[in-house]
Amino acid sequence: MNQSQAKSPTTQSGGEFERIPVPESKLKGWKSFLGMYAGEHAAGTEFIIGPLFLTAGVSAFDLIIGLLLGNLLAVLSWRYLTAEIAVKNRLTLYFQLEKISGKRLVTFYNLANGVLFCFLAGSMITVSATAVGIPFDMPMPTLTDTLPNGITWIVIVIALGIVISLIAARGYDTVTKAANWMSPVIVLAFLACGIIALDQLGVTSFADFWAIWGKGSEPFPGQIKYSFWHVVIWSWFANGAMHIGMSDLSVFRYAKSATSGWTTAAGMYVGHYMAWIAASLLYAVFVQTPEAQSFLTNGQAPPVAPGPLAYNAIGIFGIIAVILAGWTTANPTIYRAGLAFQAIIPKASTFWVTILAGAIATIAGIFPAFAMKLLDFVALYGFILAPFGAVIVFEHFFADKVGIQKNYAEKAKISFNSSVFAAWITSFGLFYFIADKYDVFLSFVTLPTWLLCGVLYLIFSKFSQPN
Repeated sequence: MNQSQAKSPTTQSGGEFERIPVPESKLKGWKSFLGMYAGEHAAGTEFIIGPLFLTAGVSAFDLIIGLLLGNLLAVLSWRYLTAEIAVKNRLTLYFQLEKISGKRLVTFYNLANGVLFCFLAGSMITVSATAVGIPFDMPMPTLTDTLPNGITWIVIVIALGIVISLIAARGYDTVTKAANWMSPVIVLAFLACGIIALDQLGVTSFADFWAIWGKGSEPFPGQIKYSFWHVVIWSWFANGAMHIGMSDLSVFRYAKSATSGWTTAAGMYVGHYMAWIAASLLYAVFVQTPEAQSFLTNGQAPPVAPGPLAYNAIGIFGIIAVILAGWTTANPTIYRAGLAFQAIIPKASTFWVTILAGAIATIAGIFPAFAMKLLDFVALYGFILAPFGAVIVFEHFFADKVGIQKNYAEKAKISFNSSVFAAWITSFGLFYFIADKYDVFLSFVTLPTWLLCGVLYLIFSKFSQPN
């Protein structure tokens, strides 16, 4: 690709190389990804997820060892699948899928992907709002709340949404710079919260620490019981749409080497390990208070409000940390959603489609249900989106061996690749039916769905593509 192509507005669209490979001059070293992943995954949602594990009655072994294994599987997925494919093609997920699936089919995927990412970002705005609301003595949402509980809540969420959306709309460079600046502060805050919570719980030895969860307990009212495998599989696929679902092709297309995929370990073990455990310790402190006990006495789960939990441990610094934590996760999530919408309307400015994504995320953030049911929502969006990533992975690694044409929709000039749709709808429908009928934990069927979708895509393509 020559310079004139790289600068062409017709190929570059909004300036983020949405429909062309990222040029070599724009590639970034591993440090850019280290800060982004550490910031994105040691973030606002961690203040929610950690306590939710406690409400699910996990044991010490299930939590500590289960998270260790599950996060390792996630890192390996990013390194050997997502980053490997990203540096070969240097395309966004959306353009890569369009070349395989066709414009009409990928429009459906992009819309679903963008909206689900907006809802996820909205839950992160909800997290930050619980911190901003403390000085205003704002009532905090409970685990069963679905609607906003007052005008103060709505105003705070909208204000946060505007700021976060503007940062995301300024593009990839601004998103990474914001993450690199904020992530050390957030990581320090989680560490401080964990240490202070241990002191508040009277922990003086590893045995005391282990005893906090012990052999587990009955789940809180309205929650399901988590076993070791619940923790492993859920933590592996908590970001399933991003690694095996290939959403982070859009991020790693900027990487100089696939080895940058190892930087996701910063997010997994600082965020999804240390931060989740630290946040669960904060909640363990809160559960012992008379306020929390009154909820349990009435057969209700005590509220999980990150702002007050962090404030109780480290004061004003806790409020600041929760606000920043929401930003660093919502920023790249809204950026990804903006790219999804931009793929639907490629002539539109990336800035304005990202603002649109931010507006949807802000509206979602007004409703606390997305944050309070985060474990369930994350499992659902991974289950829906991950199988599409299998199409990309199986084509990349097996197309030549099976004897099918790569990027078939582009080369055959079709707008709807029926092989992709048939593979997705068959695998999705089958395993959703199994999960629903037999009450199977949804994350347990994500991997079988992904594998079946990839295999079916190869089979259907072999029979449908002309020799």
